[in-house]
Amino acid sequence: MSNFIPGQPLVAVVGIYVTRITPGGPAETADLRMGDKIMQVNGYDMTMMTHDQARKRLTKKNEDVVRLLVTRKSLEEAVKNSMGGYQRQ
Repeated sequence: MSNFIPGQPLVAVVGIYVTRITPGGPAETADLRMGDKIMQVNGYDMTMMTHDQARKRLTKKNEDVVRLLVTRKSLEEAVKNSMGGYQRQ
């Protein structure tokens, strides 16, 4: 699948994003949401991994507990908006 859209500027998308959630699956149980960016899995940096590298890290059979660090665009926007007109000194 390509992210290229004819007539639109090319934009590099770096990172691993949640694009599908299976009902009753582990992502739904963990309250992940579409568009969440996975930053770390069990302490491993995921920010520059390829899709295949991330898939292997996420599907390791010998790890029962998976700890994720994610960012959510709505949370980033909420923090940004809560700053209002605040200017750093």
